[in-house]
Amino acid sequence: MNFLPFLQASTESSVFFPIITFGLIFVVFYFFIIRPQNKKQKETEKMISALKKGDKIITIGGIHGEVTSTKEKTVVVKVDDNCKIEFSRSAVSSIMTDPKAEKPAKLEKAEKTDKADKDEKKDKEK
Repeated sequence: MNFLPFLQASTESSVFFPIITFGLIFVVFYFFIIRPQNKKQKETEKMISALKKGDKIITIGGIHGEVTSTKEKTVVVKVDDNCKIEFSRSAVSSIMTDPKAEKPAKLEKAEKTDKADKDEKKDKEK
């Protein structure tokens, strides 16, 4: 009996299996690690390029302040009344959003639910 065709068939399938496995591992790494990291980096670059005078920021060192002027590669941040510090743009961690601008929508929802709860309690008491 000739075993050569059986050996050849088994070696061909065993060659493609590791290649397919490594390909699947790369796809998983791309979608779960590389792609989200690239998205976050683009968002950070967009945020840094959009810095303007008057923005309240937090640096990567944890310093809170207000941007008083912007330059090509740096920003000047007012930390206190008489204290201004110049930072590299890449040292900006985040821009603090104005909580007053976000409150009305949240307050409206909360007020509606509170009002509905009060109405239900009044109905139960009667």
